[in-house]
Amino acid sequence: MMMSVVLVLGSGPNVVETRDWPRHPFDRIVAINNAWAVRPDWDDLIHPDDFPAARMPRALAPEQRIIRAADYVPLQNEFGGFVYAGGTMAFTAGYWALAALRPRVIAMMGCDMVYPAQSQTHFYGTGTADPLRADVTLRSLEAKSARFMLVAAARGCAVVNLSQDESRLVFPRYTPQATAIAQPLPYDLAGAEAALAEEARLGYYVPSGKYWKEEGRFDPAAIDALDRRWLKAAGVLQTAS
Repeated sequence: MMMSVVLVLGSGPNVVETRDWPRHPFDRIVAINNAWAVRPDWDDLIHPDDFPAARMPRALAPEQRIIRAADYVPLQNEFGGFVYAGGTMAFTAGYWALAALRPRVIAMMGCDMVYPAQSQTHFYGTGTADPLRADVTLRSLEAKSARFMLVAAARGCAVVNLSQDESRLVFPRYTPQATAIAQPLPYDLAGAEAALAEEARLGYYVPSGKYWKEEGRFDPAAIDALDRRWLKAAGVLQTAS
């Protein structure tokens, strides 16, 4: 399956802005977890296996489908697995879309992963800030987004952020209307290849996807150094605050 522009919807408060967006220029809409409730014309709902059944849509249109761990774990492994990609659904959805849909552009909205302490954190109210949990794979959300952007660029896919709010994603900002002309940004190819080589040397691969069961063998300092490689290859100077 080949798509031109894929819209990925997260659960950030600003995702409700997409309710008024026309379907064009998006060829496919991927909703993460509860984001299926934002607009009815989504195509794929991707969620972890522990997503509550009570929060699932009651019925699916003929063209809609559910993407579960059995679908996305093998594709995630094609890109190095969860330790290197970052174990949260925004990145998992991105890598799944890259592999399964082979788009020219992946546009994200509601995936900023910024969680105010005193206000609404998700479009449906206050939820659990999954990316902020103590997790060795999420020490730098910026670095994990840089990695995804460069892995996608190597496959001819541009990754953009349609949010205009504060974001942990390092993707370039676009408007919905401009996504059709988005192109991958130039990056340090040698630096990206060196980062991939370091990943191979470390060998932090967990084919089952259940990396938390093996977390004791992952060196946080080595992951931090790897994150810096990806940030540098992407031309991003700042690291996670």
